[in-house]
Amino acid sequence: METYLKNKKLIAIGFLLIHSIAILIFTRGFLLTRTELPFHSTCSDVSLSPCLTSPPPSNHDSNPDSISSHSNHTCWTKPVVDRVIIIVLDALRIDFVAPSAFFPEPKPWMDKLTILQKLAFANESSAKIFKAFADPPTTSLQRLKGLTTGGLPTFIDVGNSFGAPAIVEDNFINQLVQNGKRLVMMGDDTWTQLFPNQFQKSYPFPSFNVKDLDTVDNGCTEHLFPTLYEDDWDVLIAHFLGVDHAGHIFGVDSSPMINKLEQYNSVLEKVISILESHAGPGGLHENTMLIVMGDHGQTLNGDHGGGTAEEVETSMFAMSTKKHTTSVPPEFDTSSCKQNSDGKQICISSIEQLDFAATLSALLGISSPFGSIGHVNPELYALGSSNWDLEKSESGNFGTQSAVKEWMKNYVNVLCVNAWQVKRYIDVYSNSSVVGFSSDDMARISDLYAAAEQNWTNSVKHLLMDRNGDENNTNRSAFKEQIAAYLNFFSSVVELARSKWTEFNLNLMITGFGILVISLIIQFLVVFHGDKSYAVGFWLSTGAAFTLFLVTIRACSFLSNSYILEEGKVANFLLATTGLIKLRYSVMKKTMRKEAVIFLAIASVLRVSIDIGLTKQAATSQFMSSSPSWILGIALDLPALTYAIEIAPIVSVVILICVLYIAIAKTPSEGMWNEGMWKYVTVGSMISYFLIALLWASESKIFGLDGLLQVIGGRNRIPQTVYAIGLVQLFLLASARMFCAGEKKYWATRTVALVSACSSPVILLSGKQGSLLALAYLLAGYCIMRLEGVERITKLDRQNKLSKLNPLCVMQWSLLSICMFFASGHWCAFDGLRYGAAFVGFDEFVLIRQAILLTIETFGFSIILSVFGLPILLPIHSQTPQAHSQKRHQLFQMYMLFGVISATTVTATILCVTIQRRHLMVWGLFAPKFVFDVVGLILTDLLICLASAYYF
Repeated sequence: METYLKNKKLIAIGFLLIHSIAILIFTRGFLLTRTELPFHSTCSDVSLSPCLTSPPPSNHDSNPDSISSHSNHTCWTKPVVDRVIIIVLDALRIDFVAPSAFFPEPKPWMDKLTILQKLAFANESSAKIFKAFADPPTTSLQRLKGLTTGGLPTFIDVGNSFGAPAIVEDNFINQLVQNGKRLVMMGDDTWTQLFPNQFQKSYPFPSFNVKDLDTVDNGCTEHLFPTLYEDDWDVLIAHFLGVDHAGHIFGVDSSPMINKLEQYNSVLEKVISILESHAGPGGLHENTMLIVMGDHGQTLNGDHGGGTAEEVETSMFAMSTKKHTTSVPPEFDTSSCKQNSDGKQICISSIEQLDFAATLSALLGISSPFGSIGHVNPELYALGSSNWDLEKSESGNFGTQSAVKEWMKNYVNVLCVNAWQVKRYIDVYSNSSVVGFSSDDMARISDLYAAAEQNWTNSVKHLLMDRNGDENNTNRSAFKEQIAAYLNFFSSVVELARSKWTEFNLNLMITGFGILVISLIIQFLVVFHGDKSYAVGFWLSTGAAFTLFLVTIRACSFLSNSYILEEGKVANFLLATTGLIKLRYSVMKKTMRKEAVIFLAIASVLRVSIDIGLTKQAATSQFMSSSPSWILGIALDLPALTYAIEIAPIVSVVILICVLYIAIAKTPSEGMWNEGMWKYVTVGSMISYFLIALLWASESKIFGLDGLLQVIGGRNRIPQTVYAIGLVQLFLLASARMFCAGEKKYWATRTVALVSACSSPVILLSGKQGSLLALAYLLAGYCIMRLEGVERITKLDRQNKLSKLNPLCVMQWSLLSICMFFASGHWCAFDGLRYGAAFVGFDEFVLIRQAILLTIETFGFSIILSVFGLPILLPIHSQTPQAHSQKRHQLFQMYMLFGVISATTVTATILCVTIQRRHLMVWGLFAPKFVFDVVGLILTDLLICLASAYYF
């Protein structure tokens, strides 16, 4: 056994490496990442492209100076429209807009937006209906980000915007402001969160309450109609939420949904009436484009977020107030046509939402977002072609031919600039990102672009610059070939990007899951290595069977999003259940009944704390970021309770100091380096506790110590002192462990020294709740140890041998640590991180330091103190050499069992996210849960390695 025990450190390191590899492989297949680049496009960038920086000359331009006069108002390309109105109808399904003739059978919710169909299918119409395709995840925030950046949002966007709601990546809104366009927004307040201080006027309304179908919509209509009569804006955005909320609450096939669609039809009728009444020459809306669109679709149950056809297929309606628009050549027409009930042929086209930012930028003549990979849609771009007034140039059949030719000349130059911008981004991204594209992929993309650019330079560019060129089919064929070459390049780039950023790699996910399952089996077998009798007895043990039952129940709960949301309550329920089992045993043995009752009482208190944390989570995700303690957020008007809340944390610190004093006072003294070092470390913790209490007292108004912080050098001085004491303590503990080989019997003293040294920063960073939670944790751990001692004492044989390990106590310890995570106000989401704790003691930002502090605050109680405090469950009865050897073996078994329980949780989470990878809540719930669990497992494995080095 001694030889086996000498390898325990290597075993712990081995599992750390295996788990890391398994998680890394799975993560590569699940959480595909994209790096956000800090670069922004500017108007001057286009001079670096091979394209024409001025609009290509028209044959009917009689004025030689017309090109220069146009260029005064041109950024990258010639503007096509003057103003744009974007009306977003959240969760707009394609069958809400497209006629029922396009679907197998009519449904009650179809054909309600009749005004859009009427305009789109009228003769010589300047309006069109598109079937728009969104990229998953189809959550509103991610879709708005994709629409405005022209990119493919993924779950993890590595960049400056991490942890902040605002989009810092270059986007369409930023380009509008940069180019002097005036923006007005009304409706969903997500826009003002994503683009703060970007709108000249904004009328945001809260979107949190999905049961409210009217507040946002009524606010939109209240401001929309008056704004249409004003001339102080260039782009208007109105985001309605009623359809989305009606779907969530009532479903698609419901009266509220139909009522909402009919309401929208009335609103759109009035909007279009206003536009048409001011669309004449010199009118306010002479050259305005109206776009009515959805950000994503929804299922019949009203869900969205995944990648099913119902969720990714949405609608777009576009209309130009100019009545004479150009038809695109059939090669680039995506129309799908049906016959309606009257026998008339009706057609709808298709568009990728990925192309929205690039197309709108071209229509308005501004630079495209730097990271956009979409292309200018030919049909949407053609809707504004009447701005060139081609009907005045020539008459007869040649006028139609000239219109198509003029559109192609402008469109091919627009695509040239568009392709150059996309190639620039791909090159910069691949060179800048740690997860860039492979050399083979880049070579294929570069070859496609090089071929298109060569043809442009050698042929098409000269045709565009030749003012007197012949109008012949050869030129038109050259333009079509060039457009096709660019579109081929765009499709290859998008295909590559989607394969890297938005598609799951199921093979990698299965491989990572398989490795983790194998490691779990091996780790389970390691527990019984060298102790066959324990292995046999384990399967016959009631405690072991109950432990396996609890682990299985908790693992299965992760298959439900509802149970994940209530994970803290589930863990607390299981913890209380184990407490009842222990209470029954204590009653039967007529001993330690008080400890069993206290343990149940603590479980009840933790349940209340968990409920408080869930309340804060539901109320606002920013609460935890601004305040490191939920206790400060409890609003109480009663003075007595206010005083109690202020005094209770300080009293708890005093009690902790007394506990440490009693612990070191009862430890026998055997010399400086044999035992004294552990005492001195514990005294350091007592000093840190006192400083923390002093800090809280100085921050409180009831103690009259307001000026103390100024006297001692500012509010950062005490936290920095606590950190310094903690580092010195860890150094002394490491030194004592390395140079004092003789002391291996004082488990309790060494455990108290290490846990107390780690607890000071955890309590400080957790705020005033920290001392209360630490006291509860200490008392609960003491009860677990005492209650486990009841069974151990009864199982000691006559030869004074130690009883075998009961895994139920380790399971209790694990459940207690989980409860502490949620009781401290955390939850498995990035908005549950308390970023303010990372700046306790410091004002300036240093990435590594702040990351360490945030990790300590987040996982301090649930993992750090749990792993290092696990030896407290060991018995202290016998001091024989044989007992010491058994004790070390049992401690190793405890650590392996704790690791097995943690690894089982992560394995269940990985299985869950694999099965639910297309679930509505995969990005909002399952993926954050996965991230928190895998980080927790790696941290647990790492700390088990350190604990093995310290204790063994």
